[in-house]
Amino acid sequence: MTTSPPADAHLREELTSRESLAKGNFLEVRRDTVKLPDGHSATREYVVHPGAVVVIPLLDDGRVVLERQFRYPVGQVMIEFPAGKLDAGEDPLVCGQRELLEETGYRAREWARAGAMHLAVGYSTEIIHIYFARGLSLGERQLDHGEFLDVFTATPDELLGWCRDGSVTDAKTLACALWLQNTGSGAWALDWQGDSARG
Repeated sequence: MTTSPPADAHLREELTSRESLAKGNFLEVRRDTVKLPDGHSATREYVVHPGAVVVIPLLDDGRVVLERQFRYPVGQVMIEFPAGKLDAGEDPLVCGQRELLEETGYRAREWARAGAMHLAVGYSTEIIHIYFARGLSLGERQLDHGEFLDVFTATPDELLGWCRDGSVTDAKTLACALWLQNTGSGAWALDWQGDSARG
């Protein structure tokens, strides 16, 4: 029995060789040689990333929990939702629960997976899983050694205003603001689960 090729076959590139250019503690830079759809060859240089999770923490009064953190590559303090990279083999929900507690001190009673985003498809494999958290209770933060950040709260309207005026330029936070806006209006639904639910 034969099957028809996928509709995107005329766009796909085929790996012919791979070279590792650099490998750090959690990132690797690769240069692949690929065969293009027209038969020609090209190189693709990209960063291999383990993936990450971002959390949109909702307080009972409607505000959201945000962070301010200095990001060395861009040389500035950024406004962001809590987030962190996945450990090897880690469930994204477990990562989100861990990062929320470590960075903000909050635990959540309920979680909802919103979706995922590819952050920089031209040069990175990074995927970020998006979770909402509600029913928050505040405890002690457990920051990693060498981690410095401020935790604060804002209304969704304040956050959207900062997205509009350029105060927020972090891509994951901009994408989460879209989710927040659409779930808040009822346009997009979430499937809430207890805190022991998995992804």
